[in-house]
Amino acid sequence: MLRNAFNRFSHQTATAAGSPFAFLAAVAVIIVWAATGPIFHFSDTWQLIINTGTTIITFLMVFLIQNTQNRDSQVMQLKLNELIRAVHAARNDLVDLEELSDEELHRLQEQFSAFHRRAVEVREKRHGHKS
Repeated sequence: MLRNAFNRFSHQTATAAGSPFAFLAAVAVIIVWAATGPIFHFSDTWQLIINTGTTIITFLMVFLIQNTQNRDSQVMQLKLNELIRAVHAARNDLVDLEELSDEELHRLQEQFSAFHRRAVEVREKRHGHKS
């Protein structure tokens, strides 16, 4: 229940924070803060206000954005897993790659690099024969 509420809050906050309105609001805050500089004689307190505010907002946004990114990555992974499962010629052992070690991922990367090199060679041979 708490996780679902946090997920909804994170998604809504990330969506709102990425909007043009949020950017304009942030610019407006900076302009107002800068304009009040002469009134407060550019004091340490005046500077501390913007520093503290931006630090707190940045700190909280890191967690919200990470939550949203984790969820989006999981959704994308599930979609890719479904495509792999649905395509009969696909290698179903590629589902759940995120569980493999770095060494295993490196070996798979090498395999796909070799597939790519062979495909380029075949294409070049075909293209060369057509000339």
